[in-house]
Amino acid sequence: MRFKKTEKGDSFFELLAKQAKLMVRGAELLSRIPDEDYEGRIALRNELHDVEHACDEATHAVINKLNQTFVTPFDRDDIAYIAGCLDDCMDYMDEAGDLIVLYKVEELPAGIRKQLNAIQRCCDLTADAMPRLETLDSLRDYWVEINRLENEGDKAYRHTLSLLFESDMEPLEVIKLKDIIACLEKALDSFEHLANGVETIAIKES
Repeated sequence: MRFKKTEKGDSFFELLAKQAKLMVRGAELLSRIPDEDYEGRIALRNELHDVEHACDEATHAVINKLNQTFVTPFDRDDIAYIAGCLDDCMDYMDEAGDLIVLYKVEELPAGIRKQLNAIQRCCDLTADAMPRLETLDSLRDYWVEINRLENEGDKAYRHTLSLLFESDMEPLEVIKLKDIIACLEKALDSFEHLANGVETIAIKES
């Protein structure tokens, strides 16, 4: 039986859920950036920055709470790992949005839309899963689907990359697009790392 110290303020689960909800908003903003003109992209990128900063604050709140709590719901390293993975996911989404704006890429390959759709779905699944960490109930479908989406994203990444190298684009444009799709790939990898962490916790605590 695990004994829990009464927590003051938001619980660890509420703070992790807050991070995940912010990511849903971040993914929605990121998905809209390619469809806007340059000024519209800047505005959305700035909103995305704000969401990323809010997610950073939520991450710091988790770490601060860990430092102030004697008995945690489960292993403190696992809680820190989950918070860190959530932060990584948001960071890569923010970076991808920033690159699209900074590189002034006019048109993005169709494969990027597949990556963005996979990221949005990962965010929705994660936001649904984080509150359930408290009971660790019915989480298997979450990590299985995240792994499937990550594999789907891998295929889109490799396919888009091959098309870029086969195209007649200017080399500089190829480099810009490669950076963007690689950043989106890192975001999807981070969701997989997060899901693997949740699976590990569920096994340890069962």
